Amino acid sequence: MGTTERFDVVVIGGGQQGLAAGWHLRSTGRSFVILDAHDRVGDAWRGRWDSLRLFTPARHSGLPGWTFPAAGWSFPTKDDMAAYLEAYAERFSLPVRTGVRVEELCERGGRYVARAGTAEYVADDVIVATGGFPAPRIPAFVSELDPTIHQLHSSAYRNPSSLVDGPVLVVGAGNSGAEIALESARDRKTWLAGRHPGHIPFDTQGFMARILLERIVLRVVFHRLLTLDTPLGRRAKPKVLSQGMNLIRVRPKDYDEAGVERVPRVAGVRDGRPHLDDGRVLEPANVVWATGYDLDWSWARVPGFGAGEPEHRRGVVAGAPGVYVLGLEFLYSFSSEQIQGTLRDPGYVVSHLDQRPRATSGRHEAIDVAAPSS
Repeated sequence: MGTTERFDVVVIGGGQQGLAAGWHLRSTGRSFVILDAHDRVGDAWRGRWDSLRLFTPARHSGLPGWTFPAAGWSFPTKDDMAAYLEAYAERFSLPVRTGVRVEELCERGGRYVARAGTAEYVADDVIVATGGFPAPRIPAFVSELDPTIHQLHSSAYRNPSSLVDGPVLVVGAGNSGAEIALESARDRKTWLAGRHPGHIPFDTQGFMARILLERIVLRVVFHRLLTLDTPLGRRAKPKVLSQGMNLIRVRPKDYDEAGVERVPRVAGVRDGRPHLDDGRVLEPANVVWATGYDLDWSWARVPGFGAGEPEHRRGVVAGAPGVYVLGLEFLYSFSSEQIQGTLRDPGYVVSHLDQRPRATSGRHEAIDVAAPSS
């Protein structure tokens, strides 16, 4: 047997964006549910590397309605963030269903259906707050590397015990790759390959630097200046999407002090070893692919979704009335993918959603139905 449940709104994804959307939905009077594939709220953070700290201070890491419960200028750990999200869902009694992985989103009979196994969740409006279904991005030539080289994506890295003895090549010089390389370099030879994405040119720990970080970088540049409503923001978006976010805590001198050797891009494989753009061939025992993720939208079978980013305006999906997206890089501004983006993007989406006419009574309905035949 399968089950069908009807709501006004289904939110797919119980991370910070989905929870923030839930906070706003509470005041609309619409019935809703938040579906999350993880076993616990916050597990997406718990599963990241052990030493990870947020790249924004606690005072800019809270969700709507509740500031982050930590010293304002501290940088919370990933486990602090996981615990905060779990407590946030409990504090505001958000209807989160964990362990529910949505396998398909489609339209049927004028409504949207999110299918998870034999369960169906039917709604007039859907907020997709997963940022897609991310899959680790690894170059095709990895299969050509010598099988004795230990390879893993940054999503599988936890701490140096994830590595075997010997030198480490970290591929990808964004925030994740930079911090993994610095950690690895404490007790082994480490190379960091890839283009430098730029960095905030001051130490974020100093008092004056904190003022600059908060009042200029976070509040003005990331949140207000670099938006799709400004010419500068529209020009910046393609660059941000292709090159990633500037380094927040790491500066070039940190590599020198730690002994990390910067090297050019990995161009391919030669004789089973990584081959660099400058012709050098390295001899690592480990390769960590900090190369980001590809987003898989094949499960979203509604207009506006395809191979790339969904067609949308500030999260309102074109061609699919009642479908919204959250958590995408530069959804509206540079800050959209950051936790700071939860203070604006979900509110805009829910406000737009709440202006749509209601097709149902606002009550949640559950109906047992026969499981679909295979």
